[in-house]
Parts: sequence; structure tokens; C-alpha cells
Amino acid sequence: MRIIYFYTFYFISSISPKKNVKRNLDFEPLSTTALILENRPANLPAKPEEEAQKHRQEYEEMVAQAKKRELKEAQKRRKQLEDRCKHEESIGNAALTWSQEILPNWQSMCSSKRVRDLWWQGLPPSVRGKVWSLAIGNELNITDELYNICLARAKEKWNAFVAPTAATETESEDAGLSHADREASLELIKLDISRTFPSLCIFQQGGPYHDVLHSILGAYTCYRPDVGYVQGMSFIAAVLILNMDTADAFIAFANLLNKPCQMAFYRVDHSLMLTYFAAFEVFFEENLPKLFAHFKNNSLSSDIYLIDWIFTLYSKSLPLDIACRVWDVFCRDGEEFLFRTALGILRLYEDILTHMDFIHIAQFLTRLPDYISAEEIFSSITTINMNSKNKKWAQVLQALQKGQDRGSPLLKH
Repeated sequence: MRIIYFYTFYFISSISPKKNVKRNLDFEPLSTTALILENRPANLPAKPEEEAQKHRQEYEEMVAQAKKRELKEAQKRRKQLEDRCKHEESIGNAALTWSQEILPNWQSMCSSKRVRDLWWQGLPPSVRGKVWSLAIGNELNITDELYNICLARAKEKWNAFVAPTAATETESEDAGLSHADREASLELIKLDISRTFPSLCIFQQGGPYHDVLHSILGAYTCYRPDVGYVQGMSFIAAVLILNMDTADAFIAFANLLNKPCQMAFYRVDHSLMLTYFAAFEVFFEENLPKLFAHFKNNSLSSDIYLIDWIFTLYSKSLPLDIACRVWDVFCRDGEEFLFRTALGILRLYEDILTHMDFIHIAQFLTRLPDYISAEEIFSSITTINMNSKNKKWAQVLQALQKGQDRGSPLLKH
């Protein structure tokens, strides 16, 4: 009989500053495994030589396997550290390029191939908010002062709910909103804020950005009472807040929601929404014919998953860092990229989706896997062709809009 003891010691090494990175990359396995082979106690008969030899051989094999595993893990950690250092270095270099070369010369450089290529790789977090602001623009000419006026008006309305007067009731009727409608809108804002990026714990009651998010959403309902608050807006406002100052976030928020696609969805313009769905399915069928047929056979229409993706600009369905990458290119390419991203997601999971039924497809696309990587999804997006019979997205959409009045079958569900 033999007794083998395993002693494993794990040493956690912290990542040192960049100047020590090279030294830290030249390390041996971070764990040392000692396999101690013990002889039988003295009060027991000694092992036969044949058995002892067999045990020594097994012992040596176990030691070799343990060292092999440790070396493999060490190489994996070293590769991860190398990749992280390269990624951080590339972000730092890109941030300098954007802040020192591109942003000061925005008008002349923003459309150049070099800048568009850099844009596709992802904007550095330090300049993301500024680039988004410039790309979204301010066609509505909203100022900081206008935001403050809308916010003050929103606060007055919030206070009016405590003790509504005849004057406030008359004002709400003039705006086409009943007291009950506005109260429901505020309750919806309150509820949605509590469900906005709950894992971050920064937008919920008591969190550092709760009041900021509440203010922007409330101010918008006063700025656009005809639109009011719609579910999903909180996610868009939250992403902007994470990248901009409050007033700039409100300006970008209002202008972003004023884009044709967003306005169609947030105002629930059914005919225009159907046009967008029909245009999407044109490219869906051409890029992914097998999956398109499978969805049709299962009576799964595109609105089931597209509505949530478009309403929140993927900020709810994708990991936040990847959603920001999608926003980067969306700000560059416009609404077309939202639908191209949808096709990229479908292509990425095509093999899985073709083996699912209606219920499982809907559940899968409503809540995408958490382990999705930016490299995988953007690699998939690059394979999507947004040309249909020599027509680009905008041309296909325009043709469908013209055919709407003629009762085009593509617009019927």
C-alpha cells in the first residue's frame, strides 16, 4: 500500500505598472505542485520491488502531468497578460491620435478612410463621448439653458403631482396629456430606471447617477410631450450619461431620438416600422437564406427580436462594452448599421438557431449569451453584405416606402 500526498501552493502575482511588464512576462509556472511519495510505515511489511517500481513509475507520470498542466496554465496567463498590455497600449495610442489629430480637425478628417478605419476598431473611452456628440450633431439647436428650462419644468410637474391644481390640470390638457397620463409616464420612468443596468448599481435609487438619469428623462418628456417617455429610453440615456456630461447627454439624447428610425419606433409609427422590418428581411433573406427560411417555417417575424434591439440600441441585449462598440459605428454609419448588426448576430449564432423552435429562438434572441466577444460579433458583421440587387439600405427602404401606398406584399405580416 502506498500513500501519496498532494501539496499545491498558488502564488497570486499582481500586475505591475507598464515599466515592469517585460520582466513579469518572463515567469515560470505560478504554481508549484509537490507530489510526495511515502514508503509504508515501519510497522508494515515492505512493498515488493516490482510494486515499488510500479508506484515510482506512476508517481513520475503524475508529476510530469502536473508540471505539464502548470506550464500550460502559465503560458495561458502570460498570453492573456501580453494581449492586455497590447490592448492597453493600442488604446493609449488611439486616444492620442483622436485627441491630438482628429478632433481638432474634425470637419476635414471625420470622413477620411484612416479615421473610418480607426472608428471601426472602437473609440477610446476617453474620447468616446466627444466623438459621439460630434457624430450625432445638434440639428435641434438645443442649448444648456434649454435643458435647464425643461428640467425646471419637469420638477414643477413632479411637485404638482403631490397636490395638483386647476392650473396644472389645464396646462396638461393643453399639452394633450391628462394628469393620469403624466402620472403613468413618471411611474414608468421610475420603474424603468430601477431596471436599467441593475448589475452596475449606479442608476438605481441611491446610486450616483440615479438623479441624473431621472432628470434627463423627465426633461425630455417636457421637451417632447408629443413623444413622452417610452420604455427603452432609459438605457439610451444611461449609456450617454456614462460617456458625457449631463447637459451634453441630454442634447445627444434628444437629437438621437429625433433620427428617422428612432422616431418611427418611439412614436410607434406602425406603417414605418413595418417598412423597416420589410427592408431588414430583404437583406436577411439574401445574407442568411437558410436561417431566413427556418424562421419563416417557425412563423418567427423579425419584430419579435428587432424591437428590443432597436429601442435600446443593443445596450440591453449586448454586454455594455460591446454595445458601446456598436454605438461607435452606429454614430459613424447611421441606422443601417443597427440592422447590419442584427444580421451579424444572427449569422454568429446561425448554427444554433437553425436547430431551435419558435419559443427557444425568441428566448435566445431576447437574452443573448453573456460570453459573446467583440471580436466574434464584429467579425460576423463584416461578412454581412448590405447591397441588394445593386441597391443599398437607404434605396431599398425608400423603394419599400413608395410601395407602401400600393399595398406591397412585403409590408404585410
